[in-house]
Amino acid sequence: MSAIHVLRTAVVALTVLMLSAANALVSAQSLADLAKKEEERRKANPQPAKVYTNKDLSPAPAGSTPPSPASATKDGTDATKDAAGKDAARKDAKDADASKDQAKDEKYWSEKMKGLREQLDRNKTFADALQNKINSLTTDFVNRDDPVQKRAIEADRQKALAELARLNKAVIDGNKAIADLEEAARRAGVPPGWLR
Repeated sequence: MSAIHVLRTAVVALTVLMLSAANALVSAQSLADLAKKEEERRKANPQPAKVYTNKDLSPAPAGSTPPSPASATKDGTDATKDAAGKDAARKDAKDADASKDQAKDEKYWSEKMKGLREQLDRNKTFADALQNKINSLTTDFVNRDDPVQKRAIEADRQKALAELARLNKAVIDGNKAIADLEEAARRAGVPPGWLR
C-alpha cells in the first residue's frame, strides 16, 4: 500500500514539474515576442521624448544678495562698514519676507490651514484610541492573577501611556500651530475666509 502511495506522489510531482517547465517555456516565448514588438514600436516611432534643459526652466526668483565681505584693516576702520552691511542685509531679508507674504495666495493659506487641522484631527483620533487601549489594559491588569502576565500587561500599558503623553503634547503643539498661522495671516492682512 505504501509503494502505491509513493508511486502516486512521484507521478503527481513529475506532472507538476512538467507543467512548470512547459509554463516557463511559454513565458519565455511571450517575453521574446514582447521584446520584438517593443523594438518594432521604437523603430516605427523614432521621435525622442522631450528633453528639458535649463533654458526651458523659468529662472528662480532673485533673493537678496549677500553683502560683499569688507576687508578688515588693523585699525578697524572697515568695522563700521561691515555693521552697515549687516543692517542692509537684514533689511533685504525683511523685504524678501514681505514679498513672499504678498506672493502667498488663498490656495497657500487654505492648504496650510487644512494640513494643520488634518494633522490635529489625526493626533486627537489616535489619542482617543490609545486612551481606550490604556483603559482596556488597566482592566485586564486588575483582573489577572498571574504575576508574569501582569508584568507584560503593565509594560504594554506604560508604553501606551508614554505614547499618549507624546500625542497630547502633539495636540497642544497642533493647536498652537493653528493659532500661530491665524496670527501670521492676520498680520499679513489675509481675509479670514482664506483660512477655512
